[in-house]
Amino acid sequence: MVYEGARSVTGPLLATLGASALVVGLITGAGEAAALLLRLVSGPLADRTARYWALTIFGYGLTAVCVPLLAVTPALGAAGLAVAGLLIVSERIGKAVRSPAKSALLASAAGQVGRGRGFAVHKALDQIGAFAGPLIVAALIAVLGSVSPALAFLAIPGAASMLLLVWLRRRFPSPEARDVPAMSGQLPRRFYLFATAAAFSTAGLVTFGLISYHASRTGDFPLATVPILYAGAMAAGAVAALISGHLYDRWGARVLYALPALAAATPALALSGSTAAIVTGTMLWGAAVGVQDSTVKALVADLVAAPRRATAYGVFAAIQGIAALAGGVLAGGLYEHSITLLAVILAAMQLIAAALLAATRA
Repeated sequence: MVYEGARSVTGPLLATLGASALVVGLITGAGEAAALLLRLVSGPLADRTARYWALTIFGYGLTAVCVPLLAVTPALGAAGLAVAGLLIVSERIGKAVRSPAKSALLASAAGQVGRGRGFAVHKALDQIGAFAGPLIVAALIAVLGSVSPALAFLAIPGAASMLLLVWLRRRFPSPEARDVPAMSGQLPRRFYLFATAAAFSTAGLVTFGLISYHASRTGDFPLATVPILYAGAMAAGAVAALISGHLYDRWGARVLYALPALAAATPALALSGSTAAIVTGTMLWGAAVGVQDSTVKALVADLVAAPRRATAYGVFAAIQGIAALAGGVLAGGLYEHSITLLAVILAAMQLIAAALLAATRA
């Protein structure tokens, strides 16, 4: 709720502070790069120090503090833009710090109920927050006529999140108390095979940015309807995460073949000229993202021993980030040339992903 609520108005906020489109792109791009690449540092740090809870709480704390502070930036005059940029990047650094440690904690806790199910419930709740946060911010802006009170309000769910973390910290021990094997050696070959499979799948999954661009370009989707389309995709992602997570615990990794299948079907529908097909394709995109951000992590936990999981999640995220950047550039270039060619090439990438997944399972 907190960071997705803020991200829904980051662009307009920076614009009111005097940022150009280039500056907005630089600030948000730097934030996303930090959120992914710094996990290469925070993951191994969590495993070396076994301070999974400390890193998790610190990372969430940065988000809980930095987002509400954005509310004061319009009152800072000429310094407002610089402060806002620092806060936005710092919030993303918080995500980089917490994510590998948090995933390691979740993998350990979910071992009691099934990792597929555990990561699925986590993703479903994450999607609820991603759906509710922007809606709350939009409603407050509509009622109060200003973005600052809406951002300040996000201090409330931020504080609730921190209280829950402290409460949980006292009741669930860090993995070092549960998983005894010593940390040593490199990450297993099967992990890198799977990371490569996931990278091809990520690079071959068309972005919502391109989908929304195409939808608005057709003329059938007014700008006000695009957030509704996105919200529907988030709901589809929550459902897909729950279903795939449940099936993962019963069927194992073969349920992940659904990811390249969903991703391959997305561009042919979402980038078509039919309104119904665009909606259907967008829902498939949301379902693919739901599986990608939940059940995929369950297999990472099963492939890597507990003392190396945070490291693995950090490496995995960095590989995915590079793949997402490459895939976005590829899809954007092909879109202007030929949508048919784009769909064919992305489908071929999903076939490669499926083949690498098969090699992982072998």
